[in-house]
Formats: sequence, structure tokens, C-alpha cells
Amino acid sequence: MFKRPFSLRTRLFIAMLLLVMMASIVIAGITTYRYKNEAEEYHKERLERKEMAIKQNINYVLKRTTYPITTKNIPLIFKENGRIYEMSAVHRMPLIIYDLEGELLIKSNESFIKDSVKQGIPDIVISKMNSSPKKRFLVSYDREGERFQSSYSYITDNKFKPLAILNLPYLQNDDLVKKDILAFLRSLVEVYLFMLLICIGLAYLLSNYITRSITTISEKINKTRIGKQNKKIKATYISEEVSVLVEAYNSMIDQLEESAIKLAVSERENAWREMAKQVAHEIKNPLTPMRLTVQNFHRKFDPNDPNIKSKLTEYSDTLIQQIDTMSTIASAFSNFAKMPERKDEILNVSEVVGSALEIFAEKGIVFNASAEKILINFDRTQLIRVITNLVKNALQAIPEDRTNEVVVTISRQANDAYIYVKDNGVGIDLENKHQIFEPNFTTKSSGMGLGLAMVKSIIETYKGTISYSSVKNEGTAFVVRIPLH
Repeated sequence: MFKRPFSLRTRLFIAMLLLVMMASIVIAGITTYRYKNEAEEYHKERLERKEMAIKQNINYVLKRTTYPITTKNIPLIFKENGRIYEMSAVHRMPLIIYDLEGELLIKSNESFIKDSVKQGIPDIVISKMNSSPKKRFLVSYDREGERFQSSYSYITDNKFKPLAILNLPYLQNDDLVKKDILAFLRSLVEVYLFMLLICIGLAYLLSNYITRSITTISEKINKTRIGKQNKKIKATYISEEVSVLVEAYNSMIDQLEESAIKLAVSERENAWREMAKQVAHEIKNPLTPMRLTVQNFHRKFDPNDPNIKSKLTEYSDTLIQQIDTMSTIASAFSNFAKMPERKDEILNVSEVVGSALEIFAEKGIVFNASAEKILINFDRTQLIRVITNLVKNALQAIPEDRTNEVVVTISRQANDAYIYVKDNGVGIDLENKHQIFEPNFTTKSSGMGLGLAMVKSIIETYKGTISYSSVKNEGTAFVVRIPLH
């Protein structure tokens, strides 16, 4: 099933809210990212400062020692008087010293990275440290949910000759940074919740303001009908884009009115042209036998003929019959061309239809009413004409060798009255189903085909409808719907 999309107002409203929410998410993400990067840089700089301070302390110890300054004597130098433990306590971090091949010489206390202490320094670390311009290498890694940094640098003598490798393991404590981030995010959420409420109101007002003109245009377009008085849009303080739409709509209204006038004139001319052809054709039909009758009478007239009176009567009857036919034709077209003025009154459909059916002498007409009183606003004469035409057509559609079965039913459904006229006639061919309500269309050998066209015109005048269903050789059922009073 096709799902109708959201209206422009709703889409604008949602888009504005999404923009605000996306902006808050992006700012929160960028801020968190910046905090983490700054924390990382802070820990690197802090480790570097501690390393410089420890190295200054080591150089001081090397200057004061009485031992020869060699790699082999490093453990003796730093164990003397517990100097390595003292430095570790002062700087509050473990100190690990390896020889130049990466083997452990001495360490201050139990390190929080035991594995690396036992295994020594990997060769790749020594290689990277040697290739570094500062002869220093920094390793960052995660272990058991904690972040570590470990720096490697050379301990040198007073001639800058490498004696050993100093390793400083450093645990990054980000608790303070995390607290700052959480505090910032809480503040951000509070601010953006407040801003979101403001933006909801602004988005609603802006979306209404932006779409107000478009909604007006849409309502006008929905009400636009050909042949009716359509009003132009008069809008002020509108955007350039909406102004173009308004101008296009107003221009369309002008063109529509011109087209409606031209169409009405054209349809009227075509209708009267067809009507004139039909009138001429119908009048010619009785004129031909009248002419032949007069010519025959003139040629065979004999005053001495003993049967002259009977022949004169016969000729007169023929002429009178054809004149009556012409009179009937003229009356039918007159009634169709100029309907009587409406005389609206409150009618009981059941009563009026029952009375209209009493004029038919034919058998087989059955009348049913679901209620004794169903009121509509209609012209009594017009309603009788509708029923008379429908029942007359139903009777004429039944073959002579078939018993008449015409059922007229009145019912009430919701706010409408329904009139059903069903017959057991020959039915309507499929090729004729779109033409039966057109003037001049008929399948009968006589008549002008104006009955159903006139019925349709009357019913539509009262905002009703007429439809039908038909089965070949089984019958036809017409359904008339008329709004209740």
C-alpha cells in the first residue's frame, strides 16, 4: 500500500530538530575527542618532565659516587645508601635500569609491568631508540583496561657515553579528565535540553510561517473547478519563490476562466447544432408520408367516386396522425430544451412515487418502500417525470413474449434516499453503456432518446446521482440517489 509522505511543514519541523540534535552530538563528540587528545599530550609532557628530573638526579648521583662509572658498577652505584629507592619515592614512579643489551641491572621496586621487567627490553625497542634523533623511544599501550606509557632513554657519563638504558613505566590516571568530560557533557546536555525546547517552539513557528503561503495555494488549487468562480490569491510579505507560485496560480485562473468560457460556447454550439440536426431529421420523417398522401389524393381525386367520403376520411386521418407525430416531437424537444422552473418543496418520496405509479395500467409493476415517510427537498412534478421515464423505459425494454416484472423500491441509507427501478428486459449492450445518458441516443425504433438525458439533468440539479447495472437478456436496474432533507 502506498504510504503518504509527511507534509512539508512536518518535514521542515523534523529537519530543524534533527539539525539541533546533530549539532549537539557533533559538539559533544568533538569535545570528547579534544579532551582525550589533550589528556594524551598532557601525560606525554608530564612523563617527559619526570624523565628530565630523574636524569638530573641520576647525573648528580654519578658525579658524587666513588665507584668507577661503568655499566657493570651501575647496580652498586644506585644501591648505595638506597639511592634508587629514594629517587623512586621522590618522583613517585618506578625506575628500571638495563644494560646496553637490554638485560636488567637494577630496579627501584616491584613494577606494575612485571612481564616487561622479566623479559628485558625487546631488540626492536633498542633499535628504534638508536634510530631516534633524541635517542629516546616512547611506547603507549593498553593493558587490563588501563592506559600505559613507557619511556626508554640512555644514561650517559660526563662524556655523553652511553652507560645503561633507563626505563620509566608510567600509568596514565585519567580519572580527573573523565570527571571533567562527564561534568562538561552534563552541562552540555542541560544547555541543549533547554535549547531544544526553545528550538521546538521556533521550529514550529518557522515551519508554519514558511508553509503558510504554500498551504493557502494548496487549498485554493484543491477548490479550483472549471466553470466556477475561482478566486485569485492576494498574498503579502511572502518570499520570492512563493511569489512565483502565486503569480503562476493567478495566471492559471485567468487562463482557466478563458478556457471555460470558450468550452461553454463550443459545447453550447455543438449541442444546438446536433439538436437542430435531430429536429430536422425527426420532422422529415412525418413530412414524407404527408407529401405522398397529398399527392396521391390529388392524383386520384374524383368527385363522382361513390367512396369519396371514406377516402377523404382516410386521407385526413393519415395527415392528422403525422401532424400529431410532429407535435409530439416538438413538445419533446421543447421540454428538454427548457425545463420548468424549480419549485422546491419537502416531499415524501414513498408517497409521491406510489402516486406516480398509479398512472400505469400495465400489470407486473411492484412497489416496495422500506419506510412510509422518507423526506427530500425536490420538485414534485420533476420527481414524477423521473419515475415516469424510468418505469416507461423499463416497460419498453421488456419483450412482448415476456411477462412484465418491474420492481420499484424506495429505501433510506445514511443521509440519502435511494430509488431502485429494476426490470426483466433485454438489458443494455456493453458498447452502449457510455451513451445511454446522452441526448438523442436511443435503441428503440421510435422516440428521440431524450428521456434518460432529461432524468439525469433533473437529478444532478438536486445534487443527486443516477447509475445502473445491466445483464444481457436478464434485465437492468437503475439506482437514483437523492440527498435527504
